[in-house]
Amino acid sequence: MSDETTPVLVGGGQFTWRGDPAASPSPTHLLKFAAERAASDAGLGSSVLSGIDGLAVISFAVDAPGERRIMPHSTNPPATLARRLGASPDWSVYTRTGGNSSQYAINVAAQRIAEGRNQQILVVGAEFMGSGVKRLTRGLGFEDWDDAEDLPPPDWIGDGRPGVSAYEAAHGMDRPINIYPLFENALRARDGRSIPDHQKRLGELFAPFTQVAAGNPEAWFPTERSAEELVTVTAANRMIGFPYPKFLNAIMDVDQSAGVLITSLARARELGVGEDRMVFLHGCADANDIWNPIERQDFHSSPAMRLTGEQALDMAGIPVAEVAAFDLYSCFPSAVQVGAESLGLSLEDPRGFTVTGGLPYAGGPGNNYAMHGVVVMMQRLRARPGTFGLCTANGWYLTKQSTGVYSTRRPSRAFERQDPAVLQARIDSLPRPTVMERPSGRGRVETYTVIHDREGYRMGVIVGRDAADRRFAAIIPGTETAALASLEAEEGVGRTGTVSRSDDDRRNLFILD
Repeated sequence: MSDETTPVLVGGGQFTWRGDPAASPSPTHLLKFAAERAASDAGLGSSVLSGIDGLAVISFAVDAPGERRIMPHSTNPPATLARRLGASPDWSVYTRTGGNSSQYAINVAAQRIAEGRNQQILVVGAEFMGSGVKRLTRGLGFEDWDDAEDLPPPDWIGDGRPGVSAYEAAHGMDRPINIYPLFENALRARDGRSIPDHQKRLGELFAPFTQVAAGNPEAWFPTERSAEELVTVTAANRMIGFPYPKFLNAIMDVDQSAGVLITSLARARELGVGEDRMVFLHGCADANDIWNPIERQDFHSSPAMRLTGEQALDMAGIPVAEVAAFDLYSCFPSAVQVGAESLGLSLEDPRGFTVTGGLPYAGGPGNNYAMHGVVVMMQRLRARPGTFGLCTANGWYLTKQSTGVYSTRRPSRAFERQDPAVLQARIDSLPRPTVMERPSGRGRVETYTVIHDREGYRMGVIVGRDAADRRFAAIIPGTETAALASLEAEEGVGRTGTVSRSDDDRRNLFILD
C-alpha cells in the first residue's frame, strides 16, 4: 500500500445562511464558503484550493429531471466554481440527481486517487431553496447573484434516470412526501402494529434526532422536541402524507453547503496536513434498487441498502458491531427503519442513527445532505481516534444507495472499490411482480397513503393487487372524505375494493368496500 495512492479526507466544511434572503449568497458563493471551510479544517489556507486537480459538485435540486430553471445559476456549476477558486482541475464533474450523490462522489473520488488519476479532489455541494423560494415569492430578484453564467454543459456522473415511471407519476407517486409514506404503512402492516402504537414508535424514533440537532451549530432547526410533539397533528404540525405530520418530513427549503477535501496520503503530507486531521475511507459501496418502486418485491425493504452496507463493511474488514457512530439517511422515518434493518440494527441501538440531527431537523439540502453527515462524522472520529463511523446516502425513493465506512485509523490494505456492477447484477436478477397498468374489478390494498394539502384531503394513493395478484397503482379522489378518513383511523393494508379507470382515462380509481 503506497502513500501515493492511499486516499484520505483531510478537511470538511459546512456553511449555513440564516440571514435576510434578499442578501443571501449565490449558489457559487455557498459552494466556495464550504470549500474554504474544508481547507481551513485541514489546517490549510484557502489558496490550497487553487491546486485541486479534481472537482465534483453535487447537483442542485433545481436541476432535477423535469424541473424548470426558475432560479438563476450557472449552467456549469463546476466550471464556475473552479474559476472562482483559481483552479484548473483535470477532472470536473456534476452529479446526477439523488441524495446518494455526496457519498457516491466521495467513493468515486477516492477510487480515482487510489488509481493514481488524481492527487487532490474537492467534493462539494449546496442548496439555496430557502432564500431562493423567498426571493421568488417576495419579488426580491436575483440581480446580486453574479454567477448565472450560460456555459457549455458539465460532464456528469451518476444515474440520471427520472425517479419514477410515467405510470407511477400519474398516480401521485412522483414526490418523496407521497412515496415514503407508502413504505411506512407497509412497515407498520408487516409488523402488525396498530396505528396509534406505530405513531408513538415514530415519535420515539425521531425525538433523539431533534436532541442531536439541538446541539448542532449548523442545524436548520436546532430545537429539541418530544416524541409526542413530533406526531401530534396541530396547526403548526399539519398532516402531509399519512402517517407523517410536517415534523417527520425532510426540510428542503434551506441555505446550506458542505464539502470535503480528499487527497492522496503523500499529497496530504506534502501540504503539511497534521495526522490528527486525517480521516480514511475504509470501505464503500454503491448500488440501485430495482428502479421503479412499483416493480419492487415489497415496500418495506431495500436489497440495495443491505448489500451496500455488507460490502462497505466487508471492504473495511469490520463487523457492524465495531462501528461507533452512524449517520443513516433520514429524509423520513421509513428510510431510517429500512436502513437500520438492512444493517441488522435494532431501533433501540444505543449508538443512535445520526450525528447531525437528520434531514427534518439539521436540514435536508436536496442532494447534498449526506455531505453534512460525512463532515460531522469526521469531527466525531477525530474526537475518538481509531473508532469507525458509517454513513449511508439514499437517492430518489429508496432507489440509489451509497455507503461509506470511515476512521482515523490508517487502512491496513490498499483501497479497492468494488465495481458497482457486481452488486447491481444481483439486484437486477431479483424476481419482480407483474404490474397491471389498467386493472379492472376486485382488488386489495398492498400499501397506501392519504395526501393532504393546507385545505384538507388531496387524494389517497393506493398500491394494490388485483384478483390475479398483479400489482397496480390507483388513487382515491380527495372528495371521498369518508374513505380517506377511514384509512387514517384503521389499518388500510389488506382492505378490499373495486378498481376502474377514471372518466378521462388517465388513471385508475379505487373504491373501498
